Amino acid sequence: MLLGCHVSIREGYLGAAKHARQIGATAFQYFPKNPRSLSVKRLDQSDAEACRQYCQQYGLVSIAHTPYPTNLAIDDPDLYRLTVESLRNDLAIANACGSLGIVVHFGQYKQWETEPLRGYQRMIKMLNEVLGDWQGETLLLIENNAGQGNRMGSTLEELAQVRSLLACPEKVGFCLDTCHAFASGLWNGSDWQAFVQAARKLDYLGHVKAVHLNDSMFPHRSYRDRHANIGKGYIPPSGFAELFATPEFRDIPFVLETPTAQDTSHQSELMWIQQQFFAEPEAAMD
Repeated sequence: MLLGCHVSIREGYLGAAKHARQIGATAFQYFPKNPRSLSVKRLDQSDAEACRQYCQQYGLVSIAHTPYPTNLAIDDPDLYRLTVESLRNDLAIANACGSLGIVVHFGQYKQWETEPLRGYQRMIKMLNEVLGDWQGETLLLIENNAGQGNRMGSTLEELAQVRSLLACPEKVGFCLDTCHAFASGLWNGSDWQAFVQAARKLDYLGHVKAVHLNDSMFPHRSYRDRHANIGKGYIPPSGFAELFATPEFRDIPFVLETPTAQDTSHQSELMWIQQQFFAEPEAAMD
């Protein structure tokens, strides 16, 4: 299983990959640049190439995540242009590092409740512009929203439809966030098979390329984007067990975005997940 966590690039992209391996991860996520800024970052080609080679050598799979201010449904012309350039920069860095995809949240349009169509139109326009001449291997992975703020991007129908309307849908996949799915009402923690059936029917599940593995600090349909450590929130362990058994998820990375204490890593949580869900049962005694 490809299992890991979000790691810092404080020591560069190669340093991030090495840290992931040191704590026993086989996958990891990172911010390609300052997570609080849309500014374009100069690519350190040698560091990125070293990261790519290290991951290939040790079988690590990485994904990147766009900065927090990224909004695919932005209306302001100046901010729109900044976001387009930032996304192109993110893709270039992630591709140089050998990452399979870069995660971006489904857009949030402020007037969505009164003008929902315009919000989706803004998203499609931006994605088409960003991806129109993109020739890299890294995919853009759209993440489902928790419903916080407004409900845009919290249904399978929206996710699948936006992708299907793009000029180059083959350049786009999905990242499923389990906390967001639970908080938004997509999944109640015990109806995973119903979710799977709906997701297959809408051609969503087969395009999920990564999972953000998060428990929820708040109950089902809370519309609160607050992550909890696995087994410490409202999602039952049986729900995660069903999720792990999904055939479409067999070869994709599961990445923790759960809380950690200051100066600690996700190592103990990764070990707990392996023991809880993937440990081989002891051989029966004769």
